[in-house]
Amino acid sequence: MSAVVTLIAAASAVLDEQAVQAARASLTALGADTAKPDWLAPDRACDIAEEGLVPEQAEAAVRRALDGLAVDVIAQKPGNRKKRLLVADMESTIIEQEMLDELGDYVGLKDHIAAITARAMNGEIDFKGAVRERVALLKGLNESVVDEVWQRATLMPGARTLVSTMRANGATCVLVSGGFRCFTERVRQWVGFDDDRGNVLEVVDGVMTGAVIEPILDKDSKLEALLAYAGERHVPTVETMAVGDGANDLPMLLAAGLGVAFHAKPTVAAQARARVDHGDLTALLFAQGYRIGEFVDG
Repeated sequence: MSAVVTLIAAASAVLDEQAVQAARASLTALGADTAKPDWLAPDRACDIAEEGLVPEQAEAAVRRALDGLAVDVIAQKPGNRKKRLLVADMESTIIEQEMLDELGDYVGLKDHIAAITARAMNGEIDFKGAVRERVALLKGLNESVVDEVWQRATLMPGARTLVSTMRANGATCVLVSGGFRCFTERVRQWVGFDDDRGNVLEVVDGVMTGAVIEPILDKDSKLEALLAYAGERHVPTVETMAVGDGANDLPMLLAAGLGVAFHAKPTVAAQARARVDHGDLTALLFAQGYRIGEFVDG
């Protein structure tokens, strides 16, 4: 087969037979031969194997056919679907918040800091400069605020199932964030990641100085982390997966065997090879060919 096209409905939607047939018809119209749908989860996700179109062609055709439905479409070559390494962004990916924005709430500048964050994540301004600018606004904040802010953190739906299932099947899962270690360490333990990397806030005598300890982890650092973890574990790049939502995630998304833009900023969604706009993080399991009966709850 040339490609496997995976259809994944949002949790609030249903993937019905009519949508699946519309997807098959769109492939057939371009000259592809399609196999009978292989349901990964009833009414939720299925694979359609096709011969005749490259993955990019197949995905574009099915997206057009299902436009307007809350269904994600990921097409890929059939080999090496189950990945041995997952590298994940943290904020707005594994957790629902941007924690630096939440810290900004304690100095009365949440909206201001959030606006800078949004621009940085969409690639409109330099990431390192944006980190330094935002952290400078926290100068004088007591370190104990981190514990209070942590109480606001909530997991993205499907996060623990994604990590638990991949680890149960032998994969290494790491968290690599442009955020801060005071949060990545806690998320690693909460979700069950094998390791974490992040930036470090400078604190002197229990008070934030408004500085970040250099070097700042950025888009290049995330790419380097993906390659380093893969190299250390002798995992071919084709057997790696990366997921994130911001511009600083894009290099690692493009380098991974399957890089997924998850509910991503427009510039990232437009450039990433695969994207999930509707589903939760279990969509990344369906994309690897896992059946719902194989999911491991965290």
